[in-house]
Amino acid sequence: MNATALAVGLCLASAVTYAAAAVAQERLARAAVARSARALLGSGAWWWSAGLNAAAALLHAAALRYGPLTLVQPLGALTLVAAVPLGARGAGRRVAATEWRGTFATVAGLGLLLLPASGPAPDDTLTLAEALAVSGATAAVILMLTAAKDPRSGLRHATASGLASAAASALTQTVAVAAGRGGALLSLRVVAVALLVVVFAVGGMLLSQRAYRGGLGAPLAVVNLANPLAAAAIGMVLLGERLQGGAVGMLLAAAGAVAAARGVLLLTRTPPGAAQTPATATPATPGSLAPPVPTAAAPPGTSVPPGTPVPPGMAVAPGTPVAPVAPIGRVAA
Repeated sequence: MNATALAVGLCLASAVTYAAAAVAQERLARAAVARSARALLGSGAWWWSAGLNAAAALLHAAALRYGPLTLVQPLGALTLVAAVPLGARGAGRRVAATEWRGTFATVAGLGLLLLPASGPAPDDTLTLAEALAVSGATAAVILMLTAAKDPRSGLRHATASGLASAAASALTQTVAVAAGRGGALLSLRVVAVALLVVVFAVGGMLLSQRAYRGGLGAPLAVVNLANPLAAAAIGMVLLGERLQGGAVGMLLAAAGAVAAARGVLLLTRTPPGAAQTPATATPATPGSLAPPVPTAAAPPGTSVPPGTPVPPGMAVAPGTPVAPVAPIGRVAA
């Protein structure tokens, strides 16, 4: 088995494991367990999802040992493909036709992306200065995305999670390649980069947990788009990675990106029947009377213009002519 095939196999295993962890995290967020760090730490289900994330991260790190960032990171979108049927099964429903179309479009797009991205096994690594620069820039962007206290900031947190995961992947590749060379595993650079990997990996998991409060599909899609784009930028700018095949390779990559983006957008749509009717909405039946609308009584002595309808219970100035209120149920002829 060559290095590219091994990297792809490890990516597939990592994607399925990440998908299982994402579904578990989304259930916790929907059940309001993830409202505080204390609640998360006291939840056995959250520790189970954290263990799945850790196992997926190890598989992903192994894939980065044998494949470049431009190959490994796009395959992370398969997490969304695996999460769709897992989430539907957990919710007790069938996968919608729109979700299947999105799955096939995503797989086709990833297939096109694999052709020009299937380069040789990585050999270059980040220097300590480059690793610190990547970490600092990523942390600054994450802070900007998450600074606003907006309850509807799920997609911003998802973007931040994708950026954190991309930085962790780029840093992980440095550790994995250095470890494969032997003799450099305990160097200052490798140890410092490994600590940064832990920080960004844990931060990415917590950010995604926050993002899943608004559902699974859209936040997970944003994570899986931001992650490979940021990682590919790091690989091309700092690690000298390039797409293969020249102009043809670029066209294939562009077509694959468009198809994958279309698939991800389809996968973010709410499937038919998944939306729940709010518990406070009570359907009206024919012949039933609507409940009375409470009205605030005006202070004694309040006057109104002549002819103005006044609801029952509102006090007006004595002698002020007012129009009677039409009985409920009477309509104009």
